[in-house]
Amino acid sequence: MSEQDFIDMMVELMDTEDEITIDSVLDELEDWDSLSYVVFLARCSKDAKSHIEPQEVRDAKTIRDLFDLMNRQA
Repeated sequence: MSEQDFIDMMVELMDTEDEITIDSVLDELEDWDSLSYVVFLARCSKDAKSHIEPQEVRDAKTIRDLFDLMNRQA
């Protein structure tokens, strides 16, 4: 998945109108909340190339961190 495809997925997942870039800080995004976190984990279990632990998502600081988690090789 390209960075832009991932950003588009995150915009849809968070149902946000905020401007999001690959370097957006998660704590600064109003729509990155517990529901977005759960939906992201569900999406990862379907689409990720390797298993992602919930703690890894909690530790992510930026959209890029989530992108890297989703795209790392098993």
